[in-house]
This record gives sequence, structure tokens and C-alpha cells, in this order.
Amino acid sequence: MAAYRDLLRTPGVARIIAAQLTARFPNGMTSLAILLHVEQTTGSYGAAGLVLAAASIGQAVAGPVTSRWMGVWGMRRVLTLTTAVCATAILVLALAPMPLFGYMFFGLVAGLSTPPVQSAVRTIYPKIVNSRQLTPLFSLDASLQEIIWILAPVLITIVATQAGTVVGLLLIVAFLVGGGAWFILSPEVGRVRIPRSRRAFGKVLAKPVVLLATVTGFLLIGACSAVEAGVVATFGHGGLDAGIVLAIFSLGSLAGGLSFGHIPIGRWAMARRLTVVAVGLTATVFLLASFWGVSASLFLAGIGIAPALAVMFAMTSASVKFSETAEAYGWIGTGQLIGAAAGSAAAGFLIDGVGPVGAYWAAAAFAIAGAVVAIACVRGFPDLRGRDASPIPDTEPVPTIT
Repeated sequence: MAAYRDLLRTPGVARIIAAQLTARFPNGMTSLAILLHVEQTTGSYGAAGLVLAAASIGQAVAGPVTSRWMGVWGMRRVLTLTTAVCATAILVLALAPMPLFGYMFFGLVAGLSTPPVQSAVRTIYPKIVNSRQLTPLFSLDASLQEIIWILAPVLITIVATQAGTVVGLLLIVAFLVGGGAWFILSPEVGRVRIPRSRRAFGKVLAKPVVLLATVTGFLLIGACSAVEAGVVATFGHGGLDAGIVLAIFSLGSLAGGLSFGHIPIGRWAMARRLTVVAVGLTATVFLLASFWGVSASLFLAGIGIAPALAVMFAMTSASVKFSETAEAYGWIGTGQLIGAAAGSAAAGFLIDGVGPVGAYWAAAAFAIAGAVVAIACVRGFPDLRGRDASPIPDTEPVPTIT
């Protein structure tokens, strides 16, 4: 923990972490709030699912696009525009009665305009700390984001059920505007400029490291989404058990990130961390009869999640030019969103077919596939032990007079 204390004493680090977590807090509330609001308004979970699908498609499409825009127009302009549009779309969803098509349209707009805060902050990190601090900072960031997934769903559920879904959506708008303004006005956002990328859009995805980070992120988040569906199916909606189990899952990730974030990242780091996730999720299949058994196995699985995400962020940072980092993180985010949709869908079909155990088998399969990919492609992962994880500087010819 001494390393993290030193890290947080670095000027600007604690502020930018707090600002970006606040700005990203709506990410843990929006899907659930839209689901509850549209279901209550239309009386149909199917309609709510269509609106959520539209929002998810929008997010997946927009991630790399808006992230790349930051190198063209600057971070503050892109973040301000996307925050304003996203807040307006959610405000319309909350206050304007409309047919299903209207809800789907504004859900799509909200997804397309999701502010690329995650890409922005991970592009900023290498510019505010030294090379020795960068890997622990990525790990701390991956760990602390679990706070969003622990607190945000609980908060929006309480507000939506006690004060109404309209109030819940208005709360999201308040976080979007307030948290977004705090992050956008942070000095670091104004000081760091992303050079315009000279490569065609999407070319960065052809880099083996970025592709590996996108694929492993897809499989890891697919496993997590399948677990969430399985826990809800196992313990039901009515009591606190499902929420407690998912909180323990997230606490495992938080503990893993804080405990192992200082460990240097070698080629086998991703394989080891995804293997921990796979072992924990596979064990869950055989412990479904016990609340504490499920909790313990998911805590074990969680220990590998934040450290695995930290590897993705660090290896991407160290392997691309600074002008390409934001777009690279956008593609990784898109892979994770698609993984979340795939994991939820697979778990849903298996729950209908064989019961809750099917969701855990799906989760274990995603995690095992991730570990296999990491092992099979181990030579494609960079060895960052004793190496600077900062992005590759952008260089260009300098004209000289001869």
C-alpha cells in the first residue's frame, strides 16, 4: 500500500482519479435505469431489452470513433459535446412519453454519445506519472472502478424503486453533467494534447497487442456478464443475496488489483491472471448448493479480474504511439461491450435450457477460452519488467536548411 500512497501524493493523480470515477459513475446506473423506466412505461421487458440493445450498439460503435476524435478536436471539445448530447438524450427518455421507436432512437443516441472518459484518462495517465508509477496506476484505476459496479446499481435501484424511474434518470443526468464538468475542467485534461493520428481509422486494431487486449477483454467481460446473469437466476430478484454475492465478486477484484498491482508485468502475466479467473468460475459450478461456497469461489475468480485489466491497459500503452492510444482504448472498450452482450445472451439461453448452472458453465467457458488465448499467444504479449510502459512518442521528419 506504500506504493499507492506515494502514487496518490503525486500532484494531480488523486484529483483526476476521483473526477473520472465520478464522471464514469453513470456507466453503472444507466442500463438498469433505462430497463426499469421503459419496462414501467411500456409494461414490457421485451421493449426494455430492445431499448437497451440500441444503447449498447451505440456505445460499441461510438467507442473508437469518439476516442479518435479527441486527437482531432481536443479532449475538452469532444468530452463537452458528447456529455451534452448524452445528458439531453437521457433527459428526453426520462421526461417525454413516446412510442417504442422513440425510446429506441434516444437510447441509440445516448449510447453513441457516451463520453469517452475511460479512453481520455488512460491516455492522460502516462503524462502525469513517471514510468515506474504507470503500471501501479493502471492497476489502481482498474481496482477502483469496481466501486462503480458495487455502489451504482444499488443506488439507482433504491432511487428508482423509492422515488421513481424518472428521478433515477434525472440523477444520472446530474452525475453526467456534474462529474463530466469536474473531469473536463481538470487541469490535466487541458494540458495533455493528443496528436492527430496519421494512420487510417481502425489500423491500430491490426497491432497484435491491441488485438490481443481486445479479444481477452471480450472473453473476460463475457465471463463476468454470464456470472451476473447466473447469480440473479440463482438467488432471485427479491432478496439481498444476489446483490451481496455480486458485491463479493467485485470486492475480490478490488482486493486483487490492490494486492498485485505492483507486480511487474511479464509475458505470462495475462495467462496467470486469467487462469485464476477460470479456476474460480469453474469451481462455482460445483458449489451452487451453498451461498458461501458461491461467494468464496467468485471472490477467488474476482482476484484475477482487475489485475488482468491492468495488464491490458499497460501493454496497450507501451505498444502504440501516443496519438493512437485513445483509439486503441476505444476498440478495447468496444470489445468489452460486445463481450458483455455475448455473455449475457449465452447465459440467458442456457438458463432457459438447463437452469442457472448453465450460466456458470458459460462464464467458465469464456474465462477458460481467455486463458487459452493468453497461453497460446504468450509471445504476442510484451515483457514490461524493467521497461517503460509509456506510449511510443510520435515523431516526424524535421525540415532542415542545407
